[in-house]
Amino acid sequence: MYLSPRHAEIMEMAKKHGRVLVDDLALYFNVTPQTIRKDLNDLCDQRQLTRIHGGALLPSGIENMEYEERRKIASEQKEAIGKAAAGLIPDNASLFINIGTTTEAVSNALLGHRGLMVITNNINVANRMRVYPSIEVVIAGGVVRGSDGGIVGEAAVDFIRQFKVDYAVIGVSAIDHDGALLDFDFREVKVAQAIIANARHVILVSDSTKFERTAPVRIGHLSQINTFITERCGIESIRRICEEAEVRLIETAEHGDR
Repeated sequence: MYLSPRHAEIMEMAKKHGRVLVDDLALYFNVTPQTIRKDLNDLCDQRQLTRIHGGALLPSGIENMEYEERRKIASEQKEAIGKAAAGLIPDNASLFINIGTTTEAVSNALLGHRGLMVITNNINVANRMRVYPSIEVVIAGGVVRGSDGGIVGEAAVDFIRQFKVDYAVIGVSAIDHDGALLDFDFREVKVAQAIIANARHVILVSDSTKFERTAPVRIGHLSQINTFITERCGIESIRRICEEAEVRLIETAEHGDR
């Protein structure tokens, strides 16, 4: 499908950040907000973007995107989130890491740690960490999902249940404003639920675009998490849940936690 140069650049910005805002685009391209609104409407008509108040975002069917494209969404935010999560995990700890591009950013930030035992159902994490002699990598068995290298299914669930680890690092496809944690694949949800149940401290890592997406399968609730790391949380209901459930909220864009 042909895209004009401006439309193509808008799409590249959306892939990088997960969403684009009318005012920011108008300033960037030095055009009127009305022009940008027409651009976004055109891209939405082509099903390239989904319209939201004040801008647009990539469609919620994120599971259909190529995995490498998903890595580009909010890549800088994911890197910061990964570093913040790694900073909470000491040397000589045991941990789960599940499927997701943000959890992969955490695994990358952990490469300087020593004495880790990492149990994962993410082939990409296992391949990245296995070459470091100071990190022991244990990989789950089960069905390998071709789209992202995730290992899912009952065999993976049974494998995870054999362990009780210090930390779990999990990602999700969407976070509802009522605190529900959501995903697309019920097989992966079962694995994520087993990971949450068998870790002493659960760290949820997610960039803020997940607040504006939806997915059909419920993993659990934010109140089950110990620490939630995102670049910025502008959803008051989420902040309230964190406060009431004593979930530590860390916002990397604020250079601290609240």
